[in-house]
Order: sequence, then structure tokens, then C-alpha cells
Amino acid sequence: MYQGRGIRDPGQRNRLLGGKNEFDAGSRGLVESSILPDAALLDAYSQTVSGVAENARDSVVNIRVHHGHHPGQPAGPSEGSGSGFVITPDGYIVTNSHVVHDARDLQVTLANGETYAAWSIGDDPDSDLAVIRIDAPELQHIQFADSNQLRVGQIAVAIGSPLGFQQTVTAGVVSALGRTMRSHSGRMIENIVQTDAALNPGNSGGPLVNSHGQVIGVNTAMIPSAQGICFAIASNTAEFVAAWLIKDGRVRRAWLGIHGQSAPIHQRIARHLGLKQNQGVLVLNVESGSPSAKAGLREGDILISYNGHSLTGIDELQRQLAGPEIGSKSTVEIVRHSFRLELTITPTEAPV
Repeated sequence: MYQGRGIRDPGQRNRLLGGKNEFDAGSRGLVESSILPDAALLDAYSQTVSGVAENARDSVVNIRVHHGHHPGQPAGPSEGSGSGFVITPDGYIVTNSHVVHDARDLQVTLANGETYAAWSIGDDPDSDLAVIRIDAPELQHIQFADSNQLRVGQIAVAIGSPLGFQQTVTAGVVSALGRTMRSHSGRMIENIVQTDAALNPGNSGGPLVNSHGQVIGVNTAMIPSAQGICFAIASNTAEFVAAWLIKDGRVRRAWLGIHGQSAPIHQRIARHLGLKQNQGVLVLNVESGSPSAKAGLREGDILISYNGHSLTGIDELQRQLAGPEIGSKSTVEIVRHSFRLELTITPTEAPV
């Protein structure tokens, strides 16, 4: 006689050993209940991505660029391509500066296949952003989201024309926030969004969008030797720069008139002056007639603060020189030899 441990009901034994029985039905129910939520989530994710693509792709364009050759310069590629997205119904398009910089001719192809000649409205290499325009009626446009509200892990969808394949959609998440990246002009770009949505050459200038189909970033770079490490300029930066480019054709920035570099401060001098930092901005050259020259800055001075903000390198100084600083009296603190001095300086607008 079968003596099953822990089984007091013979009927229970039969149900366990039988083929199609109550326990099997219950177990299938448990399996199905454990699978259905994941399937539902996957289906919801797929519907979100496809919905975003459907709503946003009509605003995404392919940009063909023809470059002219300058006399005396080595010949480079005469043609290139990139992506962009329409931000107004009357044809203003945001893209990367490195896509359209020094372009001789621009052609924009819409999602429906129609092609238009485009012209440059403004180009800002310091932020790697540009605005171009086409003359086309009632264009589908896309809105900017507030990138300050982004959270790591949220859905991110990239749309563009990688390697010429128009209207390509890749999806991932926001991998990290607050990254920095150096532009082609050498200036540091702040608040870069890192994503694992796959980017390839030709994606540059296209939008990175959230689950509502709003732009959270402008796709700008990837690391060829890595997988899933891609970057986009935050939407708040893009919206700010685009507004200035549409208004004035350029972005106004403050200018001191010095050439400098990040440099260490000798430990003995830092201790003698009571400094909490061991680095500053070393002045290599002061341009004649510049705000720095008028303020009395000299070659060899080390800038340690600007308007009370500590300067541990050239990038921190560049952050402080925003448009509102133009014409505003500011205080700069320096180390000169073994002395700590404070000077008043009035930045002017940076020359174009």
C-alpha cells in the first residue's frame, strides 16, 4: 500500500499521479497567471514604442548636405547626411551643427517622400545645434519636453536616418543624466542625456522622444567602440538655443578676452592663501583692449573664482559666461604670484 508522506487523502494521491486532473488544471492556471502579466507588459511596451513612432515620425526629416571646398584647404567629403525634426508648422527644423555647418546646399526630405530646398537660419557650434528652414505648408511638428523632469530608466525612442535608412526607429531607456561632452568647437556642452537607444551615423540631429512623443533630446553622438552608449543634447538646451537662433541667428555669450587653461595651484601657495581648491584657470594671454585687459588681468594670473563661483578649470569659467553676463559688472578673484587679488570686470559680447 502506498504510504505517501504528508498525503492523508487517497484522492489527493490520485489527483497528483493522474494525468488530467484538478491539480493540473490549477497548475496551468498558476503558470498562465504568472505569464500573462509579463506578456501584457511587453505588449504595452510595444504599443508605446509603435505609438510614439507613429505620432512623431512625420515630424522627422532626412537632411542631405552638399559642402563647398575652400581654396587652400584639403578636399573632404562633398556630401553628407543627417536627421532633423520640425518644431513649427511653418518649416523651422532643428538639427546638429556638425550636420549642416559650412553647407553650400541643403535638401530636406519629409516622411512622405517630398523633398524641399532648405536654408540655414542659425548655427551654434558651441552647443552643436543649428536651425534650418524649408518653405512647405502645414507641416507636422513636434514639441519639446522638459528635460529637467527626466528620470533614469524611462523609455527613450530615437528616430532618424542612420546610414541613409530613413524613418528608422530604435528604442531603449534613459541610461544616465547630467553628462558633459565637448563640442566640435572645444566648448563643453552640459546636461547631456545618455541613452542605450541605438544610434548610427546619420542619426545625428534627429529627436530622442519620450513615451508621449515629445522631444527629450537631440541625438548627437555615440561611442563606436562601445555598445549602447549614446548621447543626446537635452531638450531644454535645444529649445533655448533654437529660440535664440530663430530670433538672432546666433547665440549671445559673454567674452573676457583671455586665452587660458586649467592649471594646478602650488600646494604651498594654496595653503598660504587659505584656498580650498588646488586648481584654477591659468591666463596664457590677454587680448589688447579686451575686458580682461581693462580690468588689469595679466599673463600668468590664475583665476580662482568668478562672481563667487569657484573656478577649478576652464570649463567652469565657460559655464559662467552666459548671455546675461554681457555688460554686467562682475568680480573675478585671482592668484598673482603669492597674493590673492579681486578685480572688477565687465564682459562684452563674444565676437562672431
